[in-house]
Amino acid sequence: MALPLGMISALVVFLVALTRVQLSNCQHLNAKISCFDCPHNYDFSGIQVAVKCEKVKKLATATTEENGSFKVQLPSGISNTNCLAKLLGGPNQLYSKKKNLVSKVVMVGHQPNTYTLSTPLAFSTSCPLASIDAKSCGAQRGIGSSKTVDLPLPPEWGLAPSSYYVPFFPIIGIP
Repeated sequence: MALPLGMISALVVFLVALTRVQLSNCQHLNAKISCFDCPHNYDFSGIQVAVKCEKVKKLATATTEENGSFKVQLPSGISNTNCLAKLLGGPNQLYSKKKNLVSKVVMVGHQPNTYTLSTPLAFSTSCPLASIDAKSCGAQRGIGSSKTVDLPLPPEWGLAPSSYYVPFFPIIGIP
């Protein structure tokens, strides 16, 4: 009994499709962000967190819930790679030190395929350094001096003041 040509080609197509299917381990990062100076009932929703894993081109992002928790699906097979989570920002201005912006993703010991952060991602809603140095929190910096350089030119030369010429440096001889 020979199999019809249509059944053989359908079987080959099915086997090729089956070899391209990659099984997912459904690895998830479950974590929370925290705030240093927020009131007890602060709404954390809308704050963006990005997760980047080594050897993976795609950046995974998540938005926090009202209580500050977020969940990100990690790419499969990351057991030997390093992943970092970074606090990106939110609907309101957030302030943080560099060490509180990034955290390493680590595996939870008692649950397979579940990950968490090694250090908490934390921020402040007001500038923590305002009393020390307002410039570090993005305060408006004054515009520099607008004084122009005025070199003394002899009046008999009949030229305009030197401040009209000094900022211009012509490039001559370059083809």
